[in-house]
Amino acid sequence: MASRRRNTELGLLVMVVVIIGAAYVLASLGSEQQIPLNIGPFLLMVLGLMLFAHLMVRRLAPDADPILLPIAALLNGLGYVVITSLNERLAALQATWTAVGVGAFVAVLLVVPRTRAIERYRYTFALMGFALLLLPLVPHVGREINGSRIWVSVGPVGFQPGELAKIALAIFFASYLVEKRELLAMRSFRLGPLSLPDPKHLGPVLLAWAASIMIMVAQKDLGSSLLFFTLFIVMLWVATSRPSYLVAGAAMFGVAAYGSWRAFGHVQSRVSTWIDPWKDPLGDSFQIVKGWFAMANGGLTGTGLGLGNQERIVFIESDFIFVAVAQELGLFGATLVLAAYLLLVGSGLRVAARSEHAFDKLLAVGLTTLIGVQAFIIIGGIVRVLPLTGVTLPFIAYGGSSLVSSWIMLALLLRLSDENHRRAAEKQALVAVG
Repeated sequence: MASRRRNTELGLLVMVVVIIGAAYVLASLGSEQQIPLNIGPFLLMVLGLMLFAHLMVRRLAPDADPILLPIAALLNGLGYVVITSLNERLAALQATWTAVGVGAFVAVLLVVPRTRAIERYRYTFALMGFALLLLPLVPHVGREINGSRIWVSVGPVGFQPGELAKIALAIFFASYLVEKRELLAMRSFRLGPLSLPDPKHLGPVLLAWAASIMIMVAQKDLGSSLLFFTLFIVMLWVATSRPSYLVAGAAMFGVAAYGSWRAFGHVQSRVSTWIDPWKDPLGDSFQIVKGWFAMANGGLTGTGLGLGNQERIVFIESDFIFVAVAQELGLFGATLVLAAYLLLVGSGLRVAARSEHAFDKLLAVGLTTLIGVQAFIIIGGIVRVLPLTGVTLPFIAYGGSSLVSSWIMLALLLRLSDENHRRAAEKQALVAVG
């Protein structure tokens, strides 16, 4: 079974390399009217990275899901090709970060032979997570860009510590809820007409809410705040099976979001743009309106790779990378990207559903929620389902912090999947012996 899984994964990865190589050639023909001279080294680099990742999975997690790695490789490769057509300098940096991400992917598989081994370090991960969240607030270290203080600069290198913080906090919350899920599901404390769990067990939940508020108030980052708080509430709901936590969480976040809207001008601007983008199409709404025209220009089949004209859209390679994909690949290509994310999320939830241990189940739900909700927030902002925020599209958008954290989450999901199938095989063997 393990051999068949890995052979399936290898076959899918070969298909992905062929697709990415063909897309790279088409993008070069569209922008420079010639086949790129470095197509050979490019294909060798992509094939080498994916083959290295595959061999490490074959050795370290042989029973893992064969779908996860090829989907991530496809999204990452497609993002690189689109970024190449936009800015070759950024494409070189993205290639470097892809190599770093694959290295981090392999390192996690090596360092974490069993996911339950990290369960007992819950408070260590909690401290790491909150320390990373607070790091951008440190003077002379944190930087404010586009109204949000979520960046940290160390020499020439800049990164978003919140991308790693979300993984650490997902591990902490999964570990905490394993121990407290039954107590949190009980209603042993009354507050007027409300029946609530014991306040001492609600402490970490309230702390998570406070951290979400802190991000909005201190760092002025509504997107990351929504992502973190959704992570906490979804994991709490899955652990306790109480829908009331979803309702209470939505109400608390709504109050905090309203307060943030009243307090910060850039939040008011984004909400106003969301409600009526045509009120100021040459000012605050320029970016989103220009993105709509670019996507409409793509039509059903797209303008072709390398033939887009998104140069005037600010931060097209990061915040608005989906616009470039939709214009150059059309509605069909954008739909395929959405389908890839759905497959990725569905595979992650399948890992959670097949997990026997509560920690494994909650961690898989948390990691999948991070990937899925982050993609939903940024795509929803572009198509005006939500107010536009500055989160990145996982695996596709330009950015080292997001790319490395996405590969780390993928490694943890593969580790969880491998353990699930290994336990199932052991049970089948015991039944056969019995």
